[in-house]
Parts: sequence; C-alpha cells; structure tokens
Amino acid sequence: MNYRQILTAPNQLTLLRMIILPFIVIYVVKHDFKWALALFILAGLSDGLDGLLARTLHQQTLLGQYLDPIADKMLMSTLFLVLSIEHMIPWKYTVVVFSRDISILMISGVLYMIAGLRDFRPSMFGKANTFAQVAAIFFVLLLPIETVRWVWIARATFLRATFIFTIVSAVHYALLVQHRLHVHASALKT
Repeated sequence: MNYRQILTAPNQLTLLRMIILPFIVIYVVKHDFKWALALFILAGLSDGLDGLLARTLHQQTLLGQYLDPIADKMLMSTLFLVLSIEHMIPWKYTVVVFSRDISILMISGVLYMIAGLRDFRPSMFGKANTFAQVAAIFFVLLLPIETVRWVWIARATFLRATFIFTIVSAVHYALLVQHRLHVHASALKT
C-alpha cells in the first residue's frame, strides 16, 4: 500500500472521524449529551467534507474507498449499540441495523472471494437508510438537551424510517447482488 494515501486530506478526515468515535461514546455514557452531540455533528461534517475534498482535490484513493464506509459503519453501529445499552434507542432498531450491516459485510466478503465482485456502491435506498440513521441519532442525542415535543416526534419518525429503510435497503441489496451474480455468471459462460 502506498503510505501517501494515508496522508491525503480526505483520508485524514476519515481517520479523525474514527478517532472521535470513542469520545462520543464516553460523553454518551457520562450523559453529557451536549458534547456527544457536538462531536457527532463534527463527525458528520468530516464525512461530508472528506468526500468533497476527495473529488475537488482529485485525491480519491483505494484506501479511502474502503476506509470511508468502514468509518461510517463503525460510527453508526457503535452509537446504535451504546444508545440501546443506555435505553435511549429501543433494541429492535439496533438489531435490525446490525443484522443488515453484518449480512452485507459477509455477503460482500463472500462475493469478493468467489467471484471477485468489488463494486458495492450504495443504492438510493441505502443512502436514505444512512440519512434516516444519522437523523435518528441526532434527535436521540438532542432530546435530553431539548425536551420539547417536536424533537420527540422527529426522534420517533426517524427511528421508524430507519427501521423501514433498513429492511427495504437490505431487500434491494439482495436483489442487486442476485442480478450482479447472474450477469457475472453470464459473462463467464460467453
């Protein structure tokens, strides 16, 4: 691996997001939700900025293609787990999120090993799912700070949206994988 890939600005931002994660968890466990929310927002901004910088500065790297989704999954999965442990998110949402992510990770690994398939870009359902998850965590963290009805409604709405989009995106992903395998098998026959 070329170590200069690590030094690119986008990859440094992705690494920063990974470094911030334990501190978010610490503040959640301490019930210091203002700091947890502030760091979560910072992590979200770094996620948007790393992609923008990669395209603008032409610093898209193979490392970044793998590191960015790993950092995203670590952030979201860890926070869903910790917030469930803290009784701030019902377990059913966390179980669905983890089940989908672990399934996708395992299927991607198997497809890479047996068929060499690497292209697993997120679909529009996957992007909607990610947005719903980010919004859900944002409002879960905001609720103890601003205990007003509209925040509670937004929290409930985005948790439900997460549940729905997680299932829809998993089904869509399964259909997409089936199609890619069919195309791959057809290409091998010709």
